Amino acid sequence: MADTLTLNPRALPAEEDAPPALKVRGYWASVGFRLRHDPVTVFFGCVVLAIVLAAVFAPLLAPFDPYKESVIGRLKPFGWKNHLLGTDELGRDLLSRILYGGRVSLMMGVVPVLIAMVVGGTLGIVGGFGGRKLNTAIMRTMDVFYAFPSVLLAVAISGAMGGGTINGMIALSMVFTPAMCRVAETATAQVKNLDFVEAARATGAGTFTIMRHHILGNVLGPVFIYASSLVSVGILLASGLSFLGLGVKPPVADWGLMLSTLRQSIYVNPLICALPGAAIFITSISFNLVSDGIRSAMDVRM
Repeated sequence: MADTLTLNPRALPAEEDAPPALKVRGYWASVGFRLRHDPVTVFFGCVVLAIVLAAVFAPLLAPFDPYKESVIGRLKPFGWKNHLLGTDELGRDLLSRILYGGRVSLMMGVVPVLIAMVVGGTLGIVGGFGGRKLNTAIMRTMDVFYAFPSVLLAVAISGAMGGGTINGMIALSMVFTPAMCRVAETATAQVKNLDFVEAARATGAGTFTIMRHHILGNVLGPVFIYASSLVSVGILLASGLSFLGLGVKPPVADWGLMLSTLRQSIYVNPLICALPGAAIFITSISFNLVSDGIRSAMDVRM
């Protein structure tokens, strides 16, 4: 009876009824899969993409010259003579200035983060892997800057350097570098004593080779996640510097500078005054939510 059941093909499970094999994904494929299935990240990623494209193609999208003034067209409401969002205190088209201001605000938010990512990440890896004396020298120097509040430090550095676009980016880079260095140093300290690093030492690999091939790849993830979260902070700080007169100088279109110049007209046309602030808010919250989605997708423990 048992032999009959064993040899009977009908007693065996059908091939099409067998459960499908699980598809094994790599790390980055899994990250992409989780990002695609996160509706919040996808939506705000599209918002960020739209903002970036609008800033890049501002010369093609802007309906008017953002620097052309009109004495009789000051503080006009929405839709006045084809000015979709109205005009500012000097009669300049607000939609055109917001589009052009996005270029400056995004540049002021992204470039300092990239500079801090390179400089701070390099210092953090060197400090975390280079021994106690080198670690103490680098990290205690970073702690001097890290001890100050970021806003106060940015205002102090930008004020001492005289303001301007370039000086503002330098000031923000110096603000972000200590925090980026600490993230890279912490990640390096967690990796440098693992088995694969010890195996690389045993094979005779040099310090630079180990840092480039074994440490950098494991540190880049945490540094990139933290850097993506700093973009929104950079936009807010850059707008704050321009609002205080320590960032972009007139007549350059910048959201923070526009908010500063329009605040005197808040009782005349409050809706127009709120437009630069709305642009800053939407951009910063979109970058923040996208960076949070990237962090969640890259977290292996989740």
